[in-house]
Amino acid sequence: MNGWIRRIGTASARRPKRTIGAWALLAALVVALSSTLGGAYLDDLTVRGSDSAAATELLEQGFPEAAVGSAVAVFAAPEGELLTGYRDDVEATLVQLRAVERVTAVTEPFASGAVSPDGQIGFADIVMDAPSGELGPEPAEALAAALAPARDAGLTAEVGGEAVFLNTEPEPSGAEAVGVLVALVVLVVAFGTVVAALVPIALALIAVAAGLSGITLLAGAMDVSTSGPVIAAMVGLGVGIDYALFLVSRYRENRIAGQDNATALSAAMGTSGTAVFFAGVTVVLAMAALVLTGMGVLASIGLATSLVVLFAVATALTLLPALLSLLGDRIDAGRVVGRRRPARPVEATVWWRLSHRISARPWPYLVVASLLLLTLAAPALSMKTGFPDAGDAPVGTTHRQAHDLLTEGFGPGINAPLLVVADLSGSGLGVDDVPLLAERIAADPGIGSVAEARLSTDGDTAVLTALPTTAPADPATARTLERIRSSAPDGVHVTGQAALAIDLDTSLSSTLPLLLGSVLAASFLLLVVVFRSVTVALKAVVMNLLSIGAAYGVVVAVFQWGWLGGLIGLEGTYLIASPLPAIFFAVLFGLSMDYEVFLVSRIREAYDASGDNVEAVARGLASSARVITCGALIMTAVFLSFVATPEPFVKMIGLGLAVAIALDATVVRMVLVPATMALLGKANWWLPGWLDRLLPVVRVEGEVEATPARVPVPVG
Repeated sequence: MNGWIRRIGTASARRPKRTIGAWALLAALVVALSSTLGGAYLDDLTVRGSDSAAATELLEQGFPEAAVGSAVAVFAAPEGELLTGYRDDVEATLVQLRAVERVTAVTEPFASGAVSPDGQIGFADIVMDAPSGELGPEPAEALAAALAPARDAGLTAEVGGEAVFLNTEPEPSGAEAVGVLVALVVLVVAFGTVVAALVPIALALIAVAAGLSGITLLAGAMDVSTSGPVIAAMVGLGVGIDYALFLVSRYRENRIAGQDNATALSAAMGTSGTAVFFAGVTVVLAMAALVLTGMGVLASIGLATSLVVLFAVATALTLLPALLSLLGDRIDAGRVVGRRRPARPVEATVWWRLSHRISARPWPYLVVASLLLLTLAAPALSMKTGFPDAGDAPVGTTHRQAHDLLTEGFGPGINAPLLVVADLSGSGLGVDDVPLLAERIAADPGIGSVAEARLSTDGDTAVLTALPTTAPADPATARTLERIRSSAPDGVHVTGQAALAIDLDTSLSSTLPLLLGSVLAASFLLLVVVFRSVTVALKAVVMNLLSIGAAYGVVVAVFQWGWLGGLIGLEGTYLIASPLPAIFFAVLFGLSMDYEVFLVSRIREAYDASGDNVEAVARGLASSARVITCGALIMTAVFLSFVATPEPFVKMIGLGLAVAIALDATVVRMVLVPATMALLGKANWWLPGWLDRLLPVVRVEGEVEATPARVPVPVG
């Protein structure tokens, strides 16, 4: 394998202008295709086989006019005044709303009785011409703009509902630029030269830009979640910079050791290039495994992120060698210090001394590091999940304001309507049974009211809107839904945004073990093939689970318990978003394997040369720790930059990824790996003979000498 990767890199380096031209052509083609064939981002929240999916299908087939999306305009009079005093202003606003494209009907608050008991708050239901998931952001923006007459008159006017909540695009915060800037500073300090620092940044930006265009193109063929590009960009920036960092570091290390540019580049591609390839494959496999959940929203996030990671790997293995070939000695241009400091042998580094100190007394280090990770992971045992709703949106958004006003005027259940859909054609139910069904639902203690039934024109489908007494994410709402479903006769199904969210949460909980098992098994097998060791693969799986568990625990403590939440701009406590455990596991397991591959490949390389386990661990750690630390700092900075965004869901992802990467690169790679490998000794490389004969021969390490090479560690 390393010979194949070496040949790819060498071929790109020999024809740098042709390689760069091919990439420019590919990028232009992807951008052009995405602008013509690309689609809009949509959140497919349907859970195949669920009761809500059956209700939605029944609506689409038998009552399509009731299957369309809806929004709500909410009006609030100033303190101490009544909304009826502003009737003319509300009416003028309703005219504006009816004129919005994609709107088919708008109800009258005063005529329909949609005014709060105190007379201060009222709402108008807005009917759209298509399901909410198919509308896109333009109608939501137009609805908000149409509220101008009411606002000019002094009313508080906001627009919400599923058509707005699902389609409002978060405002760009520019936080990503801060992460990139921090990454640049770290790279300048690590390399000591501006040019060497700019190369990984440039490659990562190219990979992300091309990948995002590819995601837009993918959206033309399938539903891609609105969160897909955000998560893909987050991961793509991190791995793109890291992959280029590892390759440039190995290339410069080889140059400092006395190799000419061509030889240094070829050797770097044959060693670190192969590690980059397998690290990228691990991330892609982990993210693609989200398809196994059966959730359209998660499958699209997994495929979108995999696409960007593939671009990051491709640029690192082809475009980077071409750039390095063109730069030549200019890779060291723009030095930030007057003179390059002399390279130190690995034996003189703090990492060498740390590794020997841990190897001398591995048990205390192993116990303390494990206890730290287990302590951080403990809050995860009380994790409570739920799907984000408008009540979790930033306070300044119009759909959050509408949500809060409705709750204030009509109670929390107004934001969790349940659509009860009855099939009157072949289920044994008739039109006369609908009032009895409504009475049964209204008698449930968790239901506040049931609206009058609506019948399809052919009389084959009936729809009842039931308002719970509790909020959408309240566990009591889920219990109410379960009671209604369990007591409903055949042919009756329940949907609605709250029901969809509850079904999604339930389905994710049941499919999470399948996802975890598949990712663990695939990663284990890949590592066994790469390192020809059952022990190394098993150890990597266990340690990655520890760092992921710690990330789960920190997220629960901050978001669910509210610990230190104010430091990152949280406005309250939140349930952990239902998709988050699955997304976290896939992303973090893949990224953790990156560092495992980079570190253990250097250890195995040294072990093959010397046969001394302790020295191999020390040499591998000393030669890779600096670059792994820099890579972790960069990735942590990139992920933390997303914590500055106003969306709590994005904050959760950014904080969790940052914590996991920081712990993985420090506690796991620098302490647990040396401690466990010192305890295991030669058992680190155990592989049954029968398995050795079955496995294909794949090498990540380069050709090694009979004695350990005294590889210098570059300093600046």
